[in-house]
Amino acid sequence: MDNAGLNHQLLNDGTLAVSFSGDWLLESDLPSLKPVLDVLETVPAPTALSIDAAHLGDWDTGLLSTLVRLRRTAGQNAVDIDDSGLPEGARQLLTMAFAVREREGARRHTREKPFLEAVGDWTLGHVADMRDLLAFTGRLVMSLGRVLRGKGTYLRAHLVQYIQEAGAEALPIVSLISFLIGMIFAFVGVMQLQSFGAGIYTANLVGIAMVREMAPIMTAIIIAGRTGAAYAAEIGTMKVNEEIDALTTLGIDPVDFLVSPRVIALVLMMPLLTLYSSLLGIMGGTAVGLAMLDVSMPQYVAQTINAIELNSLLGGLFKSVVYGSLIALAGCQQGMACGNSAMAVGQSTTKAVVMGIVLIVVSASVLTIIYINLGI
Repeated sequence: MDNAGLNHQLLNDGTLAVSFSGDWLLESDLPSLKPVLDVLETVPAPTALSIDAAHLGDWDTGLLSTLVRLRRTAGQNAVDIDDSGLPEGARQLLTMAFAVREREGARRHTREKPFLEAVGDWTLGHVADMRDLLAFTGRLVMSLGRVLRGKGTYLRAHLVQYIQEAGAEALPIVSLISFLIGMIFAFVGVMQLQSFGAGIYTANLVGIAMVREMAPIMTAIIIAGRTGAAYAAEIGTMKVNEEIDALTTLGIDPVDFLVSPRVIALVLMMPLLTLYSSLLGIMGGTAVGLAMLDVSMPQYVAQTINAIELNSLLGGLFKSVVYGSLIALAGCQQGMACGNSAMAVGQSTTKAVVMGIVLIVVSASVLTIIYINLGI
């Protein structure tokens, strides 16, 4: 295969001579057309454009797309074209490409919005998203009421499957992240407290931080990226395949059949995962504390037990329940609101993760303020 070549020369009579050589194929590295277009757009423009393809080898649409750009730019600058040097097939295809004029308004024109208009559109879009989320929350509450009364239509086998996916299958990633977070907290605590002769209080720092804040919120973020995204992708794919429409046609409420079991499974598993995360985080802190402090295992364990109060433990578990419900709500709502294309599934999955994390952070802030005011 000969490399594609493109040469241009401005003749004395004002004609721009352009010559093609080598193989002009899409799969090859084609030369840039910008130098030729720059000459055509100069003022004054060339009087004519002459195309020579005497040394042209094999060609395909790679050559045609270049010729189309060349001819369009020449026409915009009122430059006459002599394409008699092109192969007959290329000339015919080029003629066909410009045989029908482009319809008025067919080309999309992008307009940069003013700042205030962009902010307004962004605000209205998020308000609409919140309205849809609240409406879906109402449907979900009614569905959960039917399920708990035994009137909802769902498969218990699906509920068991969702419990396994949200619980047992999430243990490896929760274990790794929680253990490392506990080690990081302990390392920071030892480095700061040991200079004051209070290194043993690292156990208090790690125990309270993991049980009260870090275990619930880190587990929730992991589950939002793992399970919440899976919920949105699964339900969104069913929406694209019209399976949700089929359920509605059969008289089955999609929220009862698809959403409620997933929400129940995640709400049930989040407190257990949070307890497990707290334990792994404390174990990670213990490993660092024993390695860096002059304390024994019984001393460190006793200090940790004395530091953790029942209020902290129950407060963290309540947060995990709230986080789990919000993650399931965001994932299922985005799945149900998915469009009818493969791209829409990816977009709904991304929005589910983002919405889940935002709801987690907002609810964590609100609950922290409530806990402080209540003295918990």
